[in-house]
Amino acid sequence: MTLNILFAGTPEFGLPSLARLIDLGHTPSAVLTQPDRPAGRGRRLQVSPIKQLATDHGIEVLQPSTLKGFDLTDRSADLLVTAAYGLLLPKAVLDAPRLGCWNLHASLLPRWRGASPIQQAILAGDPQTGISLMQMDEGLDTGPVLLQKALDIGEAETAGELHDRLSWLAAEVLAEAIQALEADELPPAWPQPATGVSHAPLITKANAKLDWAQPAEQLARAVRAYNPWPVAHTDIFAERGVATLRILEARAVPMPPDHSGRAGAIVPSDGSALMVACGEGALAIDRLQVPGKRPVAARDFLNARPDWR
Repeated sequence: MTLNILFAGTPEFGLPSLARLIDLGHTPSAVLTQPDRPAGRGRRLQVSPIKQLATDHGIEVLQPSTLKGFDLTDRSADLLVTAAYGLLLPKAVLDAPRLGCWNLHASLLPRWRGASPIQQAILAGDPQTGISLMQMDEGLDTGPVLLQKALDIGEAETAGELHDRLSWLAAEVLAEAIQALEADELPPAWPQPATGVSHAPLITKANAKLDWAQPAEQLARAVRAYNPWPVAHTDIFAERGVATLRILEARAVPMPPDHSGRAGAIVPSDGSALMVACGEGALAIDRLQVPGKRPVAARDFLNARPDWR
């Protein structure tokens, strides 16, 4: 079966899926991606990873700033596949392809509908997450599900590491669905259940500021969830000459029995980690960064500041 497929995506999450379509002999006739945007210190326009891969393979690239009034009817598409595209698809776009639109979503729907499913799964301490291939409708990640595959979340896994594993799982799910569609063996989509729905809102830098009144277990999950962006941070050490401290690796540990300091206070340690009291337990910070400096092990940081121990 020859399929006229369109692909919509912007960040790196969609790269394995686009590459897999090409490998399967279903090179999209066009790719939709968000407009080039300024980035870096020089604020130069930067192309999206999806645009770069499409350009490398000679695929037509479309970059509308909005899909309102955007017309796909003249492209005679059989299917539109989206993976972290970043724009909501209006009804006119959803209805244009003969087989509709599929979305690769990084959660086990209906859990974690929305923009930050990977981070929210880690923050909640979920043991598993996965990929849902969904037949899109006008709602936000509410459409019926065609395929799902789960994977376990590692105890120390960061959002960046989980993102990469899920992006490859998404490519596997898409390939399985395309091959089943070709063989006329794709099972019908099933409606998402009304129970178990949760939402994953857009994350900002403010979300990553640690609240030391929270339990250490929750803060350790936050450190993982906000790595590599926006990175967990605190400003409680301003009086010690460090206005902001970025925390890259940390773990929850019991509070020493001889310490009863307030939440946010430094807990005396052997210097292998920077220990901070929390609402419950303590957070052992193993890797950190002062803005403008390179990330360092907490041991090296404390060697230069013995009074912090």
